[in-house]
Amino acid sequence: MGEKMVLVIEDDELNLKLVKEMLRLRNYRTIEAMDAETGIQMARRHKPDLILMDIHLPKMDGLSATRIIKSDENLKQIPIVALTALAMADDREKALEAGCDDYVTKPFRLQNLLKAIDQLLDSSDRGNIMGNMKDDQV
Repeated sequence: MGEKMVLVIEDDELNLKLVKEMLRLRNYRTIEAMDAETGIQMARRHKPDLILMDIHLPKMDGLSATRIIKSDENLKQIPIVALTALAMADDREKALEAGCDDYVTKPFRLQNLLKAIDQLLDSSDRGNIMGNMKDDQV
């Protein structure tokens, strides 16, 4: 299995730099977008293994972008982790209803974010392996 690619959609340059460096140290390749529209285009072009989605973005918000990505047959299987400063219980519900697979609040602890990423990438790998096996191999 090669390097996993993570698309980081984040408009804050400091957060973007921090997340990219953290992912690089874990041997993930990163691509980035600073707005939702560019992020959607990059997801379509590169088909990343996972998307980290800031919720507060200029123009289109991250929840709207998540709905667009999850409604695209070619992209809907990509796990999306919401990154947000919103920490109310209904904010988490809104993110999950929009299609996010997990939700991490800012400021985030690096271990919590890495755990969410690793779990989602590990489970998507298992799903791909299981999907490629015949019934008698499972």
